[in-house]
Amino acid sequence: MKKQYLWLLLLPGLLFLTLFMIIPIFMTIGSTFFHEGTFTIEGYVKLLGDPYILKILGTTLQVSLVTTIVCILLGFPTAYYISKQKARTKGILLALALFPLLTSAIVRSFSWMVILGKNGLVNNFLVGVGLVAEPLKILYTPTAMMIGLIHLFLPLMIISLVGVMENIDEDLLKASESLGASRMKGFMSIIVPLCVPGLIVGSILVFVGSLTAYTTPQLLGGKQRVVATFLYQNAMTLNDWYMASIVATVMIVVTFIIIGLMNQLARKLNPKG
Repeated sequence: MKKQYLWLLLLPGLLFLTLFMIIPIFMTIGSTFFHEGTFTIEGYVKLLGDPYILKILGTTLQVSLVTTIVCILLGFPTAYYISKQKARTKGILLALALFPLLTSAIVRSFSWMVILGKNGLVNNFLVGVGLVAEPLKILYTPTAMMIGLIHLFLPLMIISLVGVMENIDEDLLKASESLGASRMKGFMSIIVPLCVPGLIVGSILVFVGSLTAYTTPQLLGGKQRVVATFLYQNAMTLNDWYMASIVATVMIVVTFIIIGLMNQLARKLNPKG
């Protein structure tokens, strides 16, 4: 097949995305500027001026940011260890890392409810060893949501980093040591910058996934609201599709802003990448 016709292979995918994603997104965004046949931005003014909604947005961003940071801290050393193993061992470890993704989000969330509840494993252990006098309130808090989301999205961070790390030549680290650099200094000045693309991809996947997650925050957060549960409440419970569309538009804008900021950070950390 001639190269000039290869782009025709993209047509089915592009047509599908255009019909079922791009057009509906633009229709949703467009509908937020018209209410009862009149152009208005009153919905946005009401949304962004409501302290309750701003609190929900702040909680969502906090949960997403903390989840992303913890996934980086846990995923980086884990991915580095996996990337240095032999092919068979690497495959087994990756399968174990991916296992949470093979389990239903509802099953995972109910498991954490058993672990984090007042009579759960964590509180029973803490009370049993005398670290606390009475059970801690962990379930139905932002902390519980973060724990569930970290469990859910940590595999994505590990996969993103392993794909980058396994292509880094180990001789670069040895060369830095031969020039007088300590192993830690060589690691921080060579390995970490080369891992920036994987870090950025993993961070975007984790942050955006946490920002838009519904099942885990709904089950582990209880009355704690995040943007996704607030959107569902407006659409399905209150039947206010106009406000739900505005919330969805805000989520889309925030997502693109975060992706842009992370790309800018990647260029600063790794200008040559």
